[in-house]
Amino acid sequence: MKKIIILLLFATANLQAQDDKAFDVGEWFKFRIHYGLVNAGYATLEIKEATKNGKKVFHAVGNGYTTGMTKFFFKVNDDYQSFFDKKTGQPYQYVRKINEGGYTKNQEGFFNQSANNVLVKDYKKNTEKTISVPENVQDIVSSFYYLRNHPTIDKLKLGESIVIDMFFDDETTKFKLKFMGREVLKTKFGKVNTMIFRPYVQAGRVFKEEESLTVWISDDENRIPLRIKASLAVGSLKADLDGYKGLIHPFKIIADK
Repeated sequence: MKKIIILLLFATANLQAQDDKAFDVGEWFKFRIHYGLVNAGYATLEIKEATKNGKKVFHAVGNGYTTGMTKFFFKVNDDYQSFFDKKTGQPYQYVRKINEGGYTKNQEGFFNQSANNVLVKDYKKNTEKTISVPENVQDIVSSFYYLRNHPTIDKLKLGESIVIDMFFDDETTKFKLKFMGREVLKTKFGKVNTMIFRPYVQAGRVFKEEESLTVWISDDENRIPLRIKASLAVGSLKADLDGYKGLIHPFKIIADK
């Protein structure tokens, strides 16, 4: 059960005005991860506050981990972080510390948005390199929050997409999020109106094909990720929202459980 945080974050230009933002400091989500019929683990996403260059910024922290019997045959302990601007959404720094069945990474990236580059420090390999990037590039964690605040995310027509530049694994890719329609989704909290999106991902080692991932987002001001389904190269995975706190808008539940 690989890439817990990546799956969540793949799931989900100027930002909206601050009064219309979808999240703020204190927001916290917990997801239950199923691999096939097995309860394989959990993932959390939290927004904190930090200071960069004398400025208050958002500090997003994502953690994923296996539980129960799963951790004995494939242990996962992932730590993804991003520091990004409160107004523009542009990232200042990312952190990626992962251990997935013995496959490890320990990296930090420092964005210079004015020079359009990223200084990548690899602490495992003891290397540093500077990589050129396009303007307004996002890291994998900041992308999730940037898209939640995107001004047209709830105005897309069926089949339309949003495309952003995302820096991941030392390269920039075009990340495409396609709108697939709307649906009433039954959750542990009750029935919720949702928007359905299909992130286009790279087929190969993790995902079965580029349209392997489907994401359900609450159709309200919070734009909460409620469910993620993925067809993997081996098996399938589902993540459901299991807990939340710190929302800045009412969670619109249309019917009890």
